[in-house]
This record gives sequence, structure tokens and C-alpha cells, in this order.
Amino acid sequence: MACKAFWNGLVGAGVALVASASFAFADPVRIVGLGDSLMAGYQLDAGQSFPEKLEAALKARGHDVVIANAGVSGDTSAGGLSRLDWSVPDDTDMVILELGANDMLRGIAPQVTEDNLTAMIERLNQRNIDVVLAGMVAAPNLGADYAAQFNPIFPKLAARYDVPLYPFFLEGVAAERALLLEDGMHPNAAGVDRMVENFLPLIEEVLADGPGGM
Repeated sequence: MACKAFWNGLVGAGVALVASASFAFADPVRIVGLGDSLMAGYQLDAGQSFPEKLEAALKARGHDVVIANAGVSGDTSAGGLSRLDWSVPDDTDMVILELGANDMLRGIAPQVTEDNLTAMIERLNQRNIDVVLAGMVAAPNLGADYAAQFNPIFPKLAARYDVPLYPFFLEGVAAERALLLEDGMHPNAAGVDRMVENFLPLIEEVLADGPGGM
């Protein structure tokens, strides 16, 4: 991911947490964070990535979870689709699907992104693996026309497949210099803390639908 000031002026979409599907998990809940550098923990020390910090936060709240980090820096939705089967083991209960930012940064046609995400959700559904969709919004310098095509992808897929949606993965972090690395795009450790804090209500609501309220 490039372009130092890409997120400056980016207005985060309001986080409307959607968790309408029912889930049934066995202990521990095995989750895979499938994404790009935002999931991988670009330039962060061990223990500071989003999956690691989310796992620690959930365990501190009494949830029996194991979260694997399947983030690959620079990955697009096409890359995620191509590695989906080997990145997500058969014993996985849930995938946090976070891809599309690099598609947007490269100006890839939004329909291609939507098609790839659709294929991933359908394949995971076929494997009886539940999905939580982490969305992205287009950077302002790509223009209104691109944003009008790209931004609806995630809510559209969440509605079509009845999956929980976190509308903007960088909510509360994008354009906040104190929460970003020097590149102005990736979260620093404090930024990841903010992302986890914001994400917790949704993931706990999803986990609460499991046997015994998790």
C-alpha cells in the first residue's frame, strides 16, 4: 500500500454494527483474520497485530478463542481468493474477511473486487465457515464516481449473504496522525488498540450467538 497522505481527509463511515446471522461454535472458537497489511500488522512488533490484540482482548473478557493471522501485506481480493483454501484450515469456525483496500489503492474495477469477495464468501459458506465482513471506503482522491461504485460493495454483500458487517476497518484511525505510522496509512500499535476497541462490540455480539452465549 502506498501514497503517504492517502487517508488524509478521509471521513470514516458511521459504524453501524450488523450482526443478524446465528452462529454455532465449539470451544475454542477458531477464527482466521484473512486480509492485507492492515490485518498482518505491517511494520509492527510481535504481538501488536490486529488478530493478536483482538484475541488478547477477547480472552480478557472470558471468550475462549484462537485467532490466526492470515494477513498478507499488499494482498488484493484476487490474491485472497487464490490462497483462501490453504489460508483457512478446515477446523476454522469463523473468518474475519478484510480485503479490498489494495484493490481500491490500485484503482481496480470495483466489480472485480465485488466478484472476488463474493466468491470467497460463497466458498466459505460451502465449507460451513462463518464470515464477519470488514469493510473499506474509497480514499477521496479517487473521485466521487469511483467511491460510488466501491463503497456499496461491503454493505451489499453483507445484506445479500446475511453476514455481520463492520463497515470501515479503519474507523477512528484513518487520518488520525497519532494513530498511524509515518506512511500516514497503516495503524501503529495505538491505532490497532483503537481498531480492536471499536471492533469488540460486533465480534462479541457474534460470539454471543454461540452455544451458551460463549
